[in-house]
Parts: sequence; structure tokens; C-alpha cells
Amino acid sequence: MGSLQENMAYLNRALDVEKNFDIIYRVIQIGGKEACMYLVDGFCKDDLVQKLLQYFMDLTPDDMPADAHGLSKGFTPYAEVDIEDKWDTLITALLSGIFVLLVDGYEKALLIDSRTYPARSVGEPEKDKTLRGSKDGFVETLVSNTAMIRRRIRSTDLHIEMQSAGESSHTDIALCYMKGRVDEDFLDDIRRKINNIQADALTMNQESLAECLYQRKWYNPFPKFKYTERPDAASAQVLEGNIVILVDNSPSAMILPTTIFDVIEEADDYYFPPVTGTYLRMTRFLISLLTYLVTPTFLLMMNNPQFIPETFSFIILQEEPNLPLIWQFLVLELAIDGLKLAAINTPNMLSTPLSVMAALVLGEFSVNSGWFSPEVMLYMAFVAIANYTQANYELGYALKFLRIITLLLTQWFNLWGYIGGILLSLLAIGCNRTVSHRSYLYPLIPFSWKTLKNKLFRTRLPGALKKEPR
Repeated sequence: MGSLQENMAYLNRALDVEKNFDIIYRVIQIGGKEACMYLVDGFCKDDLVQKLLQYFMDLTPDDMPADAHGLSKGFTPYAEVDIEDKWDTLITALLSGIFVLLVDGYEKALLIDSRTYPARSVGEPEKDKTLRGSKDGFVETLVSNTAMIRRRIRSTDLHIEMQSAGESSHTDIALCYMKGRVDEDFLDDIRRKINNIQADALTMNQESLAECLYQRKWYNPFPKFKYTERPDAASAQVLEGNIVILVDNSPSAMILPTTIFDVIEEADDYYFPPVTGTYLRMTRFLISLLTYLVTPTFLLMMNNPQFIPETFSFIILQEEPNLPLIWQFLVLELAIDGLKLAAINTPNMLSTPLSVMAALVLGEFSVNSGWFSPEVMLYMAFVAIANYTQANYELGYALKFLRIITLLLTQWFNLWGYIGGILLSLLAIGCNRTVSHRSYLYPLIPFSWKTLKNKLFRTRLPGALKKEPR
């Protein structure tokens, strides 16, 4: 860094301050020295900046230290103060909202972290609601999210490392883990992958980061990560030895490594006694399995009535369908997703009329018109509703894709197609790998009864928080 005039000329040119109305700079006098402050309007606390300016402008020449280090340590009445002489780091900090102060004769600039970001309240997330437990949730501000984890884990072993990715966005990424419980080799691997990200920006926040961290086998639909918007769930995962990644501008925490058993778990399992929690977990697992099997099994039975026991003869279609069953199932699979998209984009004031209209048109009228059979409507209604028993979107769509493939194979190859579809689904789960390259079916493969017992059954909380040595 050169003289103040040279530094100002460089910054004014790099930031194009004449065109960017929200980048503010002002030349002031501090202790007889000329100085210039830079800040981004809307990121800095106005009252705090005013108090700092008043303090600096009241300094006399006798009060001025010899360098920026002395000014930052002994004469700046604020906690978060740093010094910097590299232009790239300084400009990134400024554009992040940090107050920058250049003083004539000083080789380094003062960085005063007085920023504040627009943020919503930490209300309970819509997707991760629980019947009991805390009602706060992550927001889009990274510092607020890390504070909610610190509030729950008051231990010196909790480490929160700051990283960044994106050549243009410089998106902040926080790695949260417990020293002594985390797999150090896996942690080093995650650090290396984040540092080696070659991307202009993480435009989709965590999804962009996830695709950079896991770049192989994109065609396998099963989720490689688990997401949560609940600070209590994220804190529990940290205590279990997992890594939680928080990305700025995202209200979700990314948990890794993740197996199929971790995806099925939910916070409600632990907010109820062990017996109730185990029942909820088993029910969720069984219903998820039924959402995959019920429609292909019904199609197989209708194509082979001789397979139906006499006691279950009532499931046979009462009327010959006008449209083949396979087409009815495929059309309804598409229609259900269409209704989901419509519900997302529908204003709240119109959501109830739309729901009534969809129920009438796709329910009674579609059956009466002859397009769909009542039995098909019943089973697809079960599948549509049962998908909401678990909160993971990726798992729901993974089961949906495999269900469609199994339907098609059953229609084309009958019993062998049905068996082939199930084997293909098991192969998709078995061949999937976590980010740590461990088996997606751990602790089933490789087998560990102690860990598997805790995954299947809700045990007492002190035991649940102990992590098996890796």
C-alpha cells in the first residue's frame, strides 16, 4: 500500500464509487492526519459508525500511534478490529460490510467489523416442525446460526472454522465440529475440497456446495447429505461427531456424513420417551417402504389375479378400466407433482379454493368421467399423503423415481420385472456412498450391532449421544 491519495485512487477505481451509490467514502482528519473511511450503505450500523467517527476525530496529534497496529490495539474502542495490507482481502472485507479506515502514513488499513445484515426472526421452520422442543430455527445470517449452536454447546471442544468459496461471491462457509469426536481425516478432506472449489459463485448456496463436494454418481437419486433448519438437531449431530456445514444466505445446516438411517431420523424421535420415539421411527420407516411398494404390488396383482389370496379378492377391480392401469399410475404421479408445484406458487389467499378445486376435479370427477379407477385413486392418494411422513425431499423423490421404474418393469416383464425393480432399488441404496466414502447402509454394512441398535430403536439420550469410535 502506498500513500493515502494513491490508496484512495486505487479503491475508487476498483470499486467504481462514482457509479455504485451504496459504496460510501469520506475524507476526515484523525489526530492531525488525513484519513478516509469506506463502507457499504445498509451493512454498517449507523449509530456505531457515528460514535467511532466522533471518537477518531477527537484524537489529538499527541494521541496518534506510530502505525495501524497501535491504532487498532490501543485507540479503537471496539472489539472486532483487524489490520490488513492486501488489496484482495481488504476489498472482499469491505464488500462484506466491514468498515475500512485508511490513514495517511500507515502501511495497513483498519478493518472494523461493525456490519449488520437484514435478517428475519428465528421462528420455527415450516418444514422441520416438532410437537415438542425449541421453536427457533436457522436464518439466512451466518453469525446468528453459529450463535444458536454455541448457545447449546458450551464446550471448548466446539470448533467453528470459517472458509469461503466462489471467485466472485466469496461465500462464507462455517465448519462446525467437536474436537476429539470428529473424524480428523474426513475433516481434512472436507477442508481440502472446499479450498479447491473452482466456481465463480455458489449461486444456489448449499446445493452448489453439495455438488462441488460430491461430484460422482449424480444419477443415484438417494440423498448424500442431510439438511435441517433446527439448531437443536444440528447441535445433536455435532455432539455425535458429525460435521455441520453452515453457508451464508442459507437457513439450512448441511450434515455429513449421512447414511440412509440418518436421513430417516427426525427430531420428534428424541422429544418423546424411548417407546414412543421408537414407534414413530418404525412407523416412518414402514410407511416410506409402503410408498414404494404399494402401487407396483397392486399392478402386479391386477396383471396376475391368480396371485391374489381369496381373502383379499376384494382388491380386484370391480370394473374394467378404460385406461390401462400403468397409464393411470403414471398420469397421477405427474399430476401429484403438478399439484405440489401449484401449491408452492399459489398465493396464500387462494390456496384453499385451489385445494377444493383439485380435490373435486382429481377426485370425484376424474373417477366419474372414467379416466381413473377408484382403487388407483385410493392407492395414489395414500402415496401422496404418506410421502409427508418424512421431511427429506430428496428421499421422497428417490423413492418416487424407483417406484416409477418398478411400475414400468412390472408392466413390461410381469413378476420378473417386479423382482428386478426391487433388486435395482436395493442396488441403488447399496452402491451409494457417503461423502466420507463409507457405506450408505452403515451400520448394517459393515455390521455394527451397537450402532444399529441406536439407529433402529430410540434409546436413552445419554447413550444416544455417545459416538462409537471410528
